[in-house]
Amino acid sequence: MYNDTVIGLGVILLFLAGAGLLNFYEKRKGRRLFLEKMMASWGKIPQREYSYEELDHISQFFRQREKEGFYIDDITWNDLDMDRIYALINQSVSPVGDECLYDLLRKPVFREEELKERERLLEFFKIREKERHRIQALLAGIRKPGNVSVFEAVNITKEVEIQGRGFQITMCLAFFLSLLFFMLMPSPGIFCFLGICILNIITYFMRKQDIDLYLNSFRCVIQLLEAQKGLEKLKIPELEHYREESRKYRECLRTFQKGSFLVLDQSSTGGGLEGLVMDYIRMLTHIDLIKFSAMMKAMQKYQKEIQGLMKIFGYLDSMISIASFRESLPYYSLPELKEEKSAYLKVENLYHPLLSHPVANSIEAQKGILVTGSNASGKSTFLKNIAVNTILSQTIYTATATACQAPYFKVMTSMALRDDLESGESYFIVEIRSLKRILDEAEKEGCLLCIIDEVLRGTNTIERIGASSQILADLRRDQVLPFAATHDIELSYILEDLYENYHFEEEVKEHEVVFNYLLKKGRVTTRNAIRLLEMTGYKESIVEGAKRSVEAFEKTGIWEKPQKA
Repeated sequence: MYNDTVIGLGVILLFLAGAGLLNFYEKRKGRRLFLEKMMASWGKIPQREYSYEELDHISQFFRQREKEGFYIDDITWNDLDMDRIYALINQSVSPVGDECLYDLLRKPVFREEELKERERLLEFFKIREKERHRIQALLAGIRKPGNVSVFEAVNITKEVEIQGRGFQITMCLAFFLSLLFFMLMPSPGIFCFLGICILNIITYFMRKQDIDLYLNSFRCVIQLLEAQKGLEKLKIPELEHYREESRKYRECLRTFQKGSFLVLDQSSTGGGLEGLVMDYIRMLTHIDLIKFSAMMKAMQKYQKEIQGLMKIFGYLDSMISIASFRESLPYYSLPELKEEKSAYLKVENLYHPLLSHPVANSIEAQKGILVTGSNASGKSTFLKNIAVNTILSQTIYTATATACQAPYFKVMTSMALRDDLESGESYFIVEIRSLKRILDEAEKEGCLLCIIDEVLRGTNTIERIGASSQILADLRRDQVLPFAATHDIELSYILEDLYENYHFEEEVKEHEVVFNYLLKKGRVTTRNAIRLLEMTGYKESIVEGAKRSVEAFEKTGIWEKPQKA
């Protein structure tokens, strides 16, 4: 019998050793695959696609927190396709990285010290590959809490009404007292013990469904604390500031983490036999319900510290994404930004990062810029490029140009507007509200870069030219640098003392229109609309009639009435 016992113990030990080795192998394999993925994605364009709902959740870290100073508003963000710019940059391995990068891109920086610190981290993560991979391995342990963002999962706990622990403690004491009674007096005690067990299980599940909603919130915080513990162990001198700052937050949350396994270690998450036993202990003693109240109280008390951890690890993840993004660019430069009272801009070989085959342009602007040219000639793309480059310069400290000089700018646009069906407002009303917010911002301190595409396109020609010329003239101030595109060639004459004229032109060949997308000085001198009608097969009577009408108007200033077909 002794031999059988020894053999049995040996089998159990072999089984445990085999399970341990298998677990070790799987973890090692997972780390290797993760490392290979990180190495393969470095400097590459991300292939991740985002749904509208996913971006909405990611944006809540920016939207729901109190904002200080200037930020990129929704109109400007949408005009510039900044969601696509965000997707182009983001290679975060953690959800807090996703959220922090979005927040970072919407908040231009106006201090050199902050941008220099970002540059220091970007260079560090670029050069120190080993440390970069170690940080990414830490960050990968912070996982997305279901279909919401980490910020939403944490923020939702702020308004939770914490129920008293008195009832749960009473049920726990009742269990142990009934167990003691059963042990001392088995015959009558068994009925008391079973009754208390049944009552505890019933009341446990009545309360348990209420706390399940917040377990993901708790897990997010525990994962952040585990990441901080890992950062402590790495002891990277270049990240000492972030290590010390995160340590302070972790110290505040020590009581939250202590004993958290009582609430979070469930068999449903893969705890095996041990987890199953723990679940029964919870049902009978309500120990997790008691601890839940304490954890929720700590979570509500230390919201600022939790968000502090989110910002630190999200920030580090964002810096790695930006460093990788830089490596994917054909070229970039560090912008020369200064605190000035007068607005100006000088960029050389500027290109748009969203275009696979961009055409670079250069410009030096000391006063307003008015751009003319036909549709699809490159006007809107150029204007967007100016704004996007300015935002990237003041957020990720990266200019998509060989050189960029400017003051610190606030950036506002009025470009890709549409009717507001929900409020019932027409395009013109939406447009004048959009322009009004720019005019209001121009009254404030600080340099403003404003981009306007087709001023007041939603109204008739006479009033459009009259009103738009006054709006653009009002924007010509020392601290404001306006860029505007228009089809109204009259504006290039009316505003020539206030704005520099630039244009894009095209070459009309036999069966096609060729655009070179090169910015040129002066107003546009060519027209192609009627030629395009002819090329696309419009009737000769329409084409010739249009030509005659234009020629007559240019001679007399009066439009001829067309003849009925």
